[in-house]
Amino acid sequence: MPASPSPIRIVRHRRPFAALVLSAAVAAGLATGTVRADAYSIDPSHSNMGFTIRHFFSRVPGHFTKFEGTISYDTQDVTKSTVNVSIDTASINTEEPKRDAHLKSADFFDAEKFPKITFVSNKVTAVSPNKLKVDGTLTIRGVAKPVSLDVDILGTGPDGWGGVRSGFEAKTKINRMDYGVSWNKAIEGGGTVLSEDVDITLNVEAIRQAPPKPADATKKG
Repeated sequence: MPASPSPIRIVRHRRPFAALVLSAAVAAGLATGTVRADAYSIDPSHSNMGFTIRHFFSRVPGHFTKFEGTISYDTQDVTKSTVNVSIDTASINTEEPKRDAHLKSADFFDAEKFPKITFVSNKVTAVSPNKLKVDGTLTIRGVAKPVSLDVDILGTGPDGWGGVRSGFEAKTKINRMDYGVSWNKAIEGGGTVLSEDVDITLNVEAIRQAPPKPADATKKG
């Protein structure tokens, strides 16, 4: 069967790839010699792992300040692309130290016992030239659940320092109760202090990595 057409043939200088990112599939794709996989790493300085949750009658934002990830993007077949992301749980930041301390406690993320939040993709689907659906496993507090990310491809191009960067925005919604992040309080008149649903928005800028140099066949070990 011929490979699925890549969005790069439709939008010049834009390469779809899934996010969060990143992984062993890079080496596997390159080893075949039949596909070209570009390896990217997330640039934490220009990326944001954010979320919002309802608190009483408003929505409170937050984000994580320490994370890393990789993306393998197959230019011939986007469905072979992969994403792998790891977040330091204790780096949660809602701009309120007392609240952040509570979020790190066993009432919420239990950061001391579960120091990492991870996402690993298992399927990437091209929805349109600039949109992807990335299915994968999100693990919080040691609980692994399937999630789907709706990804907008923002573009790819030179960064002015001899490198190539790509950007995308991914969104999803999860129920925190599914992961054991269950603290709440009832409020007078009905309802609760916090909603169960959490909206997640990931804005990622990723840097393409140089391909590994071929081994010197003349070199003897």
